[in-house]
Amino acid sequence: MDLLGQVRYLIKKEIVLEWRSKYALNGILLYVVSTIFVCYLSFKQINPVTWNALFWIIMLFASVNAIAKSFLQENKGRQLYYYSIASARAIIISKIIYNILLMLLLSVIAIAFYSLVFNNPIGDPLFYLLSVLAGSISFASVFTMISGIASKANNSGALMAILSFPVIIPLLIVLIKFSKNAMDGLDRSVSLDEIGVLLAINIIVITISLLLFPFLWRD
Repeated sequence: MDLLGQVRYLIKKEIVLEWRSKYALNGILLYVVSTIFVCYLSFKQINPVTWNALFWIIMLFASVNAIAKSFLQENKGRQLYYYSIASARAIIISKIIYNILLMLLLSVIAIAFYSLVFNNPIGDPLFYLLSVLAGSISFASVFTMISGIASKANNSGALMAILSFPVIIPLLIVLIKFSKNAMDGLDRSVSLDEIGVLLAINIIVITISLLLFPFLWRD
């Protein structure tokens, strides 16, 4: 089976397993909805800057909960089975694509419910949605790579937090600035630098994943 066929097979496997159990997706949705509702009960009304920052904080922790399980939930037997039927690059590509799809679904639900609960006017709704989708893709690619690295360590949860910190902080700064420009209704050309930085981060992370993961997978 070629690389593309392996990727399709593995993505289908991830979707089927998630559909059968549903507990992971339901748990993440419950976390997002309950967190937003608790924030509403606590703040009632918040200014636009806080509105934007609070949304990205919620999405950050939802991303960690959603993607950390990518490799951490795989037992030794299942990893050995994957090793025998698919290449390392097919596995990491399928994980990244599946997590991107999961985060896109989660982010659309989160921004819809968040906007419904906290009625805050957005100057450019379509461009703000673009920033949310771009952030979801970035979170998925970064945390998938880090989850793969951390899964090879004993204390994988702590290692994932340590490794993700220097990458996720610059990413959050760019996303908050990008989405704030959209919220203020500024001209879209103002955010071209932020879009370029996000694209560069994703390209670098995915390239590093394709280069390094095969060595990790052999271990």
